Amino acid sequence: MGQVNADASRDVAGEPEAVFAALSDYATTRSKLLTEHFSGYRVVEGGQGAGTVVQWTLQATKKRSRECLYDVTQPAALTLVETDRNSSMVTTWTVAPAGAGRSRVNVNTRWQGAGGIGGFFEKTFAPSGLRKIYDGVLARLDDVV
Repeated sequence: MGQVNADASRDVAGEPEAVFAALSDYATTRSKLLTEHFSGYRVVEGGQGAGTVVQWTLQATKKRSRECLYDVTQPAALTLVETDRNSSMVTTWTVAPAGAGRSRVNVNTRWQGAGGIGGFFEKTFAPSGLRKIYDGVLARLDDVV
């Protein structure tokens, strides 16, 4: 069983604080960013940044879906961490300046993969699939900010 990592990043229009505020707004903005791969989105508790508990189903492939229940923390400025109560999945969002009026948004998701041959395929193919999903989320973020 090895750790699996998926990364995506994008430069978006907007100052880092404004972009981070949009990412942190689970009550209204975050649901607008989600692609068709996400369903059942619901804020369980909070709704603004740290202390939020949010739930959704991630349909990674036609045959693979994952029920997610995330606790949101903010360990540093312009950083959000979503830790899934139902698995080892942790997603970290970071926002940094990227020139005048622009921000660089990075998203990293990591989890403990399966063992054996299934784990080999998971580690080989899951990161690119998840990267494509997050590319869509980041494109929507660029449209919303």
